[in-house]
Parts: sequence; structure tokens; C-alpha cells
Amino acid sequence: AYFVVTSPGEGTVWHVGAANPITWSKGVMDGINSFDIEMNRMNGDGLHFLARNVPNTVHSLNVFLQDVPPGDDYFLLFVNSTHGVLHTTSKRFSVVSSDSGAAPDSNAPTVTISGAPNPSQAFATTYAAVPNGAPHDIGVPLLGMAALVFGGIFGVLCTL
Repeated sequence: AYFVVTSPGEGTVWHVGAANPITWSKGVMDGINSFDIEMNRMNGDGLHFLARNVPNTVHSLNVFLQDVPPGDDYFLLFVNSTHGVLHTTSKRFSVVSSDSGAAPDSNAPTVTISGAPNPSQAFATTYAAVPNGAPHDIGVPLLGMAALVFGGIFGVLCTL
């Protein structure tokens, strides 16, 4: 599937105290209706859960960093955390203690994360559930139930 993180790219610097943009492009008709975005550090500190159930119609998100530890080993994961499927990752980027940085996308929602990574913490934001397009065919279960009832009645009548 085509899924590319366009920002942050290699050499990108995110700033604490500022909204930092994430942008991506994704293929169509690839079966990915929604996904989760997580921020990780290579040094093993853990995960920041940024956004859950991001619909495939969204292509950007701003992340406001609030007292996040500086480092040059951060990267983003775009995953389906329900099934454990990794769709793509960003290039490695840095986080520095500063209040100036790249201009956020004014059309994108902003999530705020704070403190050191904490894998037991909830996602910073959760989008509404996205229908997956699976058909809901109630006819087959009803047909099976009717056959079961008819078979039971027929069995009782045969024993009389």
C-alpha cells in the first residue's frame, strides 16, 4: 500500500512549546479506513500515543509539544493498533527545547502531548469510529436459525 510520511522528514527539528506539523499521503482503495499515530524514541523511553482512529480522509495533524524531553531519535509510527499492523514510519527527527519552529497547518487539528513517553497513557485524541465497509448481511444467520428451528420441530414430530 502507498503510505508516505512527508513531514517530519529527515533532519526536521520539532520545538517544545510549539505546534509541529505532521503530513502524509496515502493511497486510495487500499483497505485502510483509519489508523493510529504514535511517537516513539529509539532510546527505548516508550511511546506517546498521538491520535487514534484517524480517518483516511485526514492528511495532516499538528502536535503541540509540552515539556517533552529533547532528543534526536524520535520517529512516528502509523499503525492499526487493534491488529498490530504497521503501515509506515517517519524519518528520524529531533525535538529541542525552544518555542519557535515550523508553522503548523491551520486546517489540521492539534493534539497536545506532555512529559516523558508513557505506554499506559491514553491517546491524546481519538477520532470517531470509521465504518470499514464490511457488509452486514443478516439473511445468512436468519436462514441458519430458521433451519435449526424447523429441524427441531421436524425431529419432535418424527418421534411422536
